[in-house]
Amino acid sequence: MTPWGSGGSGAGRRRLPVDQRTLIIVAVVVVLGIVVAASHRISSAQLIYFLVLVPSIIIHEISHGAVALAFGDSTAKRAGRLNLNPLRHIDPIGTLLVPAVLSLSGLGAYGWAKPVPVNPANLRSPRNHIVFVSLVGPFINFALAAVLGVCFVASGGRTALHEVVFFTQLNLLDQVLLIGGFANIMLGVFNLIPCPPLDGAAILERLLPARLLPGYWNLQPFLMFLPFLLILVFRGAWSDLVNHLYQRWVTALAG
Repeated sequence: MTPWGSGGSGAGRRRLPVDQRTLIIVAVVVVLGIVVAASHRISSAQLIYFLVLVPSIIIHEISHGAVALAFGDSTAKRAGRLNLNPLRHIDPIGTLLVPAVLSLSGLGAYGWAKPVPVNPANLRSPRNHIVFVSLVGPFINFALAAVLGVCFVASGGRTALHEVVFFTQLNLLDQVLLIGGFANIMLGVFNLIPCPPLDGAAILERLLPARLLPGYWNLQPFLMFLPFLLILVFRGAWSDLVNHLYQRWVTALAG
């Protein structure tokens, strides 16, 4: 999602440190996931999708800060956000709760981590470079999908696809690689929707005249859940797109 902004909030004396609170929430979600999986209320594909999606979202967010640093803004680096420690990036709602609920809804799972802080004013060419900072997230997801696809073929998954009837007949590694690649494709596609606060909105912002930008920026906080609302309103069309992309992904892997 669009990277500028800050994550987290100050804590009073009686509140647990942010990392400790997040760790407790992660533990609760893991326990609930195990319970739900054991009760057969969630398929193995849904569980794998969710478990792969979380680190994919985190890598997506880190990439925003890394490219911002390359263009002159060290805000994310100074905030300690250019590392793979998941506890620094997990947003309990966006990284855990929303993806879990959506994965059970059959619409695919999407979400966000704590936004990596970026100050566009520090970029050498703010209006141009912020487009690269934003779009690198989806690009990284597509690159991860490609890497996982290559690993799937190298592991013998392509041959296995021609020999099995059901997804669950694949070995666990091939299941993770296949679903992991698809999860990254969907995360990239979702974030390219040209609607704030998603990364695709960077293109819309770049096309706006400079005089309209202050009003656009003031409007952004009220559009936080607009992409999810659009998916719910056009649920049938979105489900068709998800199924189409999955079939194309499996066909590509099968050769």
